[in-house]
Amino acid sequence: MLDYNVPGGKLNRGLSVVDSFKLLKVRLDSSCALGWCIEWLQAYFLVLDDIMDNSVTRRGQPCWFRVPQVGMVAINDGILLRNHIHRILKKHFRGKPFYVDLVDLFNEVEFQTACGQMIDLITTFEGEKDLAKYSLPIHRRIVQYKTAYYSFYLPVACALLMAGENLENHVDVKNVLVDMGIYFQVQDDYLDCFADPETLGKIGTDIEDFKCSWLVVKALERCSKEQTEILYENYGKPDPSNVAKVKELYKELDLEGVFKEYESKSYEKLIGVIEAHQSKAIQAVLKSFLAKIYKRQK
Repeated sequence: MLDYNVPGGKLNRGLSVVDSFKLLKVRLDSSCALGWCIEWLQAYFLVLDDIMDNSVTRRGQPCWFRVPQVGMVAINDGILLRNHIHRILKKHFRGKPFYVDLVDLFNEVEFQTACGQMIDLITTFEGEKDLAKYSLPIHRRIVQYKTAYYSFYLPVACALLMAGENLENHVDVKNVLVDMGIYFQVQDDYLDCFADPETLGKIGTDIEDFKCSWLVVKALERCSKEQTEILYENYGKPDPSNVAKVKELYKELDLEGVFKEYESKSYEKLIGVIEAHQSKAIQAVLKSFLAKIYKRQK
């Protein structure tokens, strides 16, 4: 179960912990263990998320719950993954002065992520599908809680804690990382629809799942009355013909071009904010993170 679910991804979150340690010149032998804690957290979220979304593939292989003889046992496997995080933290960091803050950070970020997942799921309730509920502020709120805190803020916050920093003094760093996380999720929404599943490692299902995707929000902003009717009629239906109609509409609205313009402007804005930061070391950490995701293909 561990071999199937913990490795196999891009490992950006775990590697970002190690990179941040190096750039902040923190000397601690257990930085790799801490990076793996975030990868275990990711594995825990993905195992349960795939069940909730009824997904088919993940990282180029069947979702864990779809593996023969696993099924709903995967729910308990997710709980096991989650519980091991605190066992690893205890083993490697119990005697450190930042241990309590570290445990608190993981608990808080896990809670924020669960809240984001809840907002995401309750916007897609069967029988209550209404595209009129979807907007950029709603999309931002889901993404900020579901993705940005654990994927972007957590790795850097871990390194800052171990460098002896008080996280309350780095709210500006948190804000930049949250914005980076939102940019990352917009990329994810775009790739879910437009990327080759072989390259992406999974089959995108945002259209079928009635997700509050950046693409559908942008489509709603740009649609004519007739196009809006097509979107309402076909979005959130599993039939391939319905999905194809939505994708065709996205092409008509040039959402690929809209995304590329968004990506370029987001990158310029993020670089500007990062370079305004007083600490060169923190600038380097943030630029390192941004470089990992800019113009990614999967």
